[in-house]
Amino acid sequence: MESLCVEVPAGSIYGFLGPNGAGKTTTLRMIMNIIRPDSGCIKIFGDGTSAYAKNRIGYMPEERGLYRKMTVRKVLTYFGAIKGLTSAELARRVPQRLEQIGLAGWANKKVEELSRGMHQKLQFAVTVINDPELVILDEPFSGLDPLNQDLFKNIILQMRNEGKTVIFSTHVMPEAEQLCDFILLINKGKQVIDGELDSIRSRYRTGAVCIEVEGDTSFIETLPLVKRAEREGRRLNIVLSKDADPQELLRALVGRVRVQQFEVKLPSLHEIFVSLVKEDNAKDS
Repeated sequence: MESLCVEVPAGSIYGFLGPNGAGKTTTLRMIMNIIRPDSGCIKIFGDGTSAYAKNRIGYMPEERGLYRKMTVRKVLTYFGAIKGLTSAELARRVPQRLEQIGLAGWANKKVEELSRGMHQKLQFAVTVINDPELVILDEPFSGLDPLNQDLFKNIILQMRNEGKTVIFSTHVMPEAEQLCDFILLINKGKQVIDGELDSIRSRYRTGAVCIEVEGDTSFIETLPLVKRAEREGRRLNIVLSKDADPQELLRALVGRVRVQQFEVKLPSLHEIFVSLVKEDNAKDS
C-alpha cells in the first residue's frame, strides 16, 4: 500500500472513498492497530494509538461478528460492560440504543433469529454503546434497506451535531455526498484527492448552468462567455467558456429576460469519482 498523509478534522463526517480493493478497509484496520503499517505513524486525538484512545473509539468492521446464541439485550450489555460501562449506565443505555435502532421489540430474541439488516443494526448499537468520541464505520450501509439507510444517516448526522467525529468507508457515492464534510479518495492504496467536499466539487465544476426564463432567449448563444446552449423543455442548459463566471451570465440575463431559475450545476461526487479513478488508472497502465 502506498503512503497516505491525511488529517481528519474533529467534529466532522469524513468519508474514505474508493473502488473495491482500493485499501479502505486496510487503512481503517491500521487506524485501529489491527494491522501495523510498514512505516509512518498514526495519531489519534493528537497522540499515538493507546488503550486509552481505544476506549474513546467505536469501530464497526466490515465483517460483522456477534454471538449468535445470545439474546440481543445480552449481547449489547456484554459489549457495553467490556467497554467499561457500569451496571447503572447499561440499564439506561441498552434500552435507549435498542429503541434508537428499532430493535426494542427484539431484545429477548437470539441474534441468530435476526435478519441481516437487523444484525447490522445491532452491530452498530454495539459500536456506539459507550458513546465514543470517534466512530469508525466500515461500509455501514451495506445490506440495509432504504428505511434503515435513512435511519443510519440520521444517527450519523446527530452524532456529528453532538461534536463527535465519524469516519466511514464506502464505494457508493450518493451516501458520501449526502453526509460527508470531508472526503479522501484512494485508489490502489494511494491518495487521489483529499479535502472539503464542497471545495472539491467547486474545483471540478464543468461550467454548466441550467436556467429557466421568460422572454426571447435567442441572444444567449451569441454571448462571448457561452460555449453552447441546448433547450430541454422550458429549461435551457448552458455550457460556459473556460474560466467564465456564471455570475456574468446572470448579469447579462437580467433586464433582457425574466429569470425564474438559475442553477450552477456542480459535478456530482459520482462523476468526480469516476473521472479521477479512470485518470489514475490510465497513469498506471
